[in-house]
Amino acid sequence: MKIAVDAMGGDFAPQEIVKGIELARDRYEDIEFYLFGTESKVKPLVKNWERMTLVATTEVIEMGDEPVKAMRRKKDSSLVRAANAVKSGEADALFSAGNTGALLSSAIFIVGRIKGVDRPALATALPSFDGPNDQFVFMDLGANAENKPVHLYQYGILGSFYATHVLGFDNPRVRLLNNGAEEDKGDETHKVAHQLMKSTAAFNFLGNIESRELLEGTADVVVADGFSGNAALKATEGTALMLLKQMKKAILNSGLKGKIGGALLKPAFKEIQKKLDYNEAGGAIILGVKAPVVKTHGSAKASAVANTMGQIRIMIEHNLIPDIQDYVSKHHDDLQSVKADLQNESESK
Repeated sequence: MKIAVDAMGGDFAPQEIVKGIELARDRYEDIEFYLFGTESKVKPLVKNWERMTLVATTEVIEMGDEPVKAMRRKKDSSLVRAANAVKSGEADALFSAGNTGALLSSAIFIVGRIKGVDRPALATALPSFDGPNDQFVFMDLGANAENKPVHLYQYGILGSFYATHVLGFDNPRVRLLNNGAEEDKGDETHKVAHQLMKSTAAFNFLGNIESRELLEGTADVVVADGFSGNAALKATEGTALMLLKQMKKAILNSGLKGKIGGALLKPAFKEIQKKLDYNEAGGAIILGVKAPVVKTHGSAKASAVANTMGQIRIMIEHNLIPDIQDYVSKHHDDLQSVKADLQNESESK
């Protein structure tokens, strides 16, 4: 397996990226890594070149760069060169911790969309606390600020397939993020999307879900428009981090007895913290493009980078992209049939 790595992308690049890749290299014996980056900055950091190759580049796409312009103008940037390596077949997958918009643009315009997918989406696995599985797939996380009903329907297919083939879930439960559980809630986009998803046999749809239920384990795949998904993700992450900080602060300010009690509960707190830590989960996947393209958090450290390499390894090993292509193609006619039925029903009213 060959993974193209944007070594210059991320808040702590290239140091933490290189450290993470070396951790992954020692952990996974069947992966080769191509590091795309500035030679003078990357080369001195590598301690062992086994199964690692440096591809020297002269430009870097910064976090503040306008995504599409940067992708088109900075042809010799580490990200664009890595994306082109995937497009040409020199590498099997693309990884970056850098500019999310530029990575999305590179994935769509360079790596290319899967036929039958109108809008690729950004997906990640979030913790699930009370359900049969310990995590769930959440998408779209901001690849598309606005979506049509058909896009949300396609996300149900893509997310369900990822949950089955990578996470190993059996008949994953798919739900639609909305501002109420009732079928008639939401704007016209979500009402139509609900009907499309309700009427399909392509996945196991169980109806709407509210954002307060996200971590309760009532869904294995949660579909959202990009704006709502991104807002819900950041609100959930921020709330979880703040609660952990406030609990720690309350214990430290509660006197000797409180501190003793906190010490006794420390293993339990550590377990919860680990479950909420993005460094453990890996990266966000751009589903709907012709190769695995994965984005980890901009502030990710070496452990997160290494864990993401394991995630990519599973995607390649399980033949995820070719199988998604076949699955999307197989259910294309099903979508057309559902849309026709809904149109006929609407006209008859």
